Amino acid sequence: MEHWRDNKLVFFVLSAPPTAWLMIFFTLPLAIMWVYSFADRGPQGQIEFAVSFANYARAVELIHLGIIWKSVWTAAIATLITFAIGFPLAMGIAFAPQRWKNPLLLLVILPFWTNLLIRTYAWIAVLRTRGFLNFGLEWVHDKIEAFFALFGVEDLLGQFQALDLLYSHNAVIIGLVYVYLPFLVLPIYATLEKLDKSYLEASLDLGAGHWRTLFSITIPLALPGIISGCLLAFILSMGTFLTPDLLGGTDSEMIGNLIARQFTSSRDWPFGAALSFILLYFTFIILWVRASMADRSRGPV
Repeated sequence: MEHWRDNKLVFFVLSAPPTAWLMIFFTLPLAIMWVYSFADRGPQGQIEFAVSFANYARAVELIHLGIIWKSVWTAAIATLITFAIGFPLAMGIAFAPQRWKNPLLLLVILPFWTNLLIRTYAWIAVLRTRGFLNFGLEWVHDKIEAFFALFGVEDLLGQFQALDLLYSHNAVIIGLVYVYLPFLVLPIYATLEKLDKSYLEASLDLGAGHWRTLFSITIPLALPGIISGCLLAFILSMGTFLTPDLLGGTDSEMIGNLIARQFTSSRDWPFGAALSFILLYFTFIILWVRASMADRSRGPV
């Protein structure tokens, strides 16, 4: 294969458009927001350029730290539930017969074909007081009552009480698990798909049961994919704003909602930029720790 150094002109011609695209539409806006994070908000919402850390100091006030902490543990809970669902799902796809793997993967990525806003509004129809979930539970309740009524037992379960799920913190977690489940399943599936199945067979042949093989062989070998999938789900969940905005209540505000409000109703772009970069710095720290752990696990070359 010809090395790019042997034909630098072709390399630069082919790399110039994507490089320019990244510089204009990614790096430049990011740099502008970084400059804004050190600016001040004027009396009428205008940006007054200065070199000040006041926005960052304001971001670590207790009221904002509370929102940041809520975002962290909400994302952590959603990631744990997503992993509990996603890992068995990824295993099921990876160990399925070859003819079923592509259809099952298609079902996992199928939600990406629909706009996130539409999918979130669909959850409103499911979770509201007179939604599909409560209708289903009420139907089951009535059937149980009718069954016991045949034996003369009346009003066994009492009157059906609809679950108050929508506009709550639980609804936010349900929405986050649904939205980011594919981001966790796909990396784990990719790792399990490349796994040498002979290790599992050897473990079973040597007397280890299925559960011991799972925890001693499968999970350790799939750990890179598990960590990558969990990091994706956690980072995306922590920075989201649409799901808590539509499904959450007054006590479900996350850092993404706080940032969005600074750029809209509050018209405080410098503070919003500072919050955004705090979230970005936190993400970089997580990725740096992940990369350091990966380098340490590989050992000296």
